[in-house]
Amino acid sequence: MAEKILMKGNEAIAHGAIRCGADGYFGYPITPQSEVMETLMEEKPWETTGMVVLQAESETSSINMVYGGATTGKKVMTSSSSLGISLMAEGLSYLAGAELPCVVVNVMRGGPGLGTIQPGQADYFQAVKGGGHGDYKMIVLAPASAQDMYDFVGLGFDLAFKYRIPAMILSDGVIGQMMEKVELGEMKPRRTAEEIREQCPWALTGKTSDRNRNIITSLALDPNVQERTNIRLQEKYKAIQENEVRYTTYMVEDAEYLFVAYGSMSRICEAAVDQAREAGYKVGLLRPVTLFPYPEKQICDLVPQLKGILTVEMSAGQMVEDVRLAVNGKVPVEFFGRNGGIVPSPDEVYEAFVKLFNK
Repeated sequence: MAEKILMKGNEAIAHGAIRCGADGYFGYPITPQSEVMETLMEEKPWETTGMVVLQAESETSSINMVYGGATTGKKVMTSSSSLGISLMAEGLSYLAGAELPCVVVNVMRGGPGLGTIQPGQADYFQAVKGGGHGDYKMIVLAPASAQDMYDFVGLGFDLAFKYRIPAMILSDGVIGQMMEKVELGEMKPRRTAEEIREQCPWALTGKTSDRNRNIITSLALDPNVQERTNIRLQEKYKAIQENEVRYTTYMVEDAEYLFVAYGSMSRICEAAVDQAREAGYKVGLLRPVTLFPYPEKQICDLVPQLKGILTVEMSAGQMVEDVRLAVNGKVPVEFFGRNGGIVPSPDEVYEAFVKLFNK
């Protein structure tokens, strides 16, 4: 029988890392995600699985430690919150340019600047559009529960290694701090050195001979080489868009109006859908699980039955741009959001819907 434990979403990240066979975690404390490292320190996986857990001296150091571990084909990860991820932006671009798999967790807080330690969703552009320099993307998973936080660590590593790309779990302070029952999966052993060599022929393995030596870098002094690299990366991103879209829906079969929300806002919008249905409005919800790749086709497919779409975020409006691109003006798209760490209630979402679509 599966083990179920009441825990915070951040704690679930730590347990997911241990149980999926992660080799290393390098991080730095920042609210509201500090429980990730705290739980790993309490669990002491170095004594049971051999997993390395290290508090770096800064977020910049932690992402560069991830880079080093990733070059050897190891399952390595880090976590932070918003401004800490900004400090990792250069390293994330390096990882993407060198085509190295890893998992990065961002438990978002309100900003900009130091902002607030309360939850936010204003890092969407940073995660989905590539917050660092250059034409790069990451796979971005948006959990909506503590169970998702646990499950997405393993999923993130699977996708990262499948495509040799960084994967980000884009959570928020609500999901990170809320407590729910989490069903823990089986303990997967860490891969052996031989398994890593078989699964990651590109990885550095300590060879001293120049013959057949692997070189991992994101540097290309020849512009023609860099262009070929960029073209290859764009082909990879296209394959991810075609094959890895994930989303959930709620009461969309007969919906005339659609809420689009991710993370904690999708849960609030689900309650708002129920409220709207009770009032006689045919409203449904689409929750993107992958923010990249984005479920634009799935949203577009619903357009013929819709009179309008309401995008709900804890931001000034970021994901709403992708919703508008997906529907291409074929149906009105409105936005409702709160800022500064304020979490809207289902009542507020419902009232915004009525005001915007019943003028």
